[in-house]
Amino acid sequence: MILTGNKIIESVNSGSIIISNFDIKRINPNSYNYLLGEHIKVFKYQDDNGENIFEDVIIGNEGYVLYPGYMYLGVTDEIIGSSIYAMSLIGRSSMGRYGLFLQISANLGHTTSSHKWTLELYACKPIRVYPKMPIGQVSFWNNLGDVVCMGKTYALFNHPQKRILS
Repeated sequence: MILTGNKIIESVNSGSIIISNFDIKRINPNSYNYLLGEHIKVFKYQDDNGENIFEDVIIGNEGYVLYPGYMYLGVTDEIIGSSIYAMSLIGRSSMGRYGLFLQISANLGHTTSSHKWTLELYACKPIRVYPKMPIGQVSFWNNLGDVVCMGKTYALFNHPQKRILS
């Protein structure tokens, strides 16, 4: 079952949900609006070994325009996680109406994960994005069955003290 906004607030207060820089004004009936971080990676090409090559861009106060036909990777401004609930990161309908697709293939956040999340961004038409703009929402879900930690490899790679999306 999905958590309501009030249950998300209660769970943040009790520590069973982690949302850094939590702002109660970003609570929705069944989700929380997260912000876009300052880094975006722009897909450039695939090298001879099949490795994807990205350009790292820091979004300034003037914003950054996403163009159709390119794949972008962003990052949440917040550390989001829970040792009790599974998370689903999805786009906001207001951004969808501007033609921005978010989390196209990987929207599930596993229980026990807690870090800044990589965001998949694809624009249908040019759209300017800004650091710390509300770009998506996260919902929290109860698990049925035993929760098993699948390891912390990605969470350690994407640790907030390290360079994001390196």
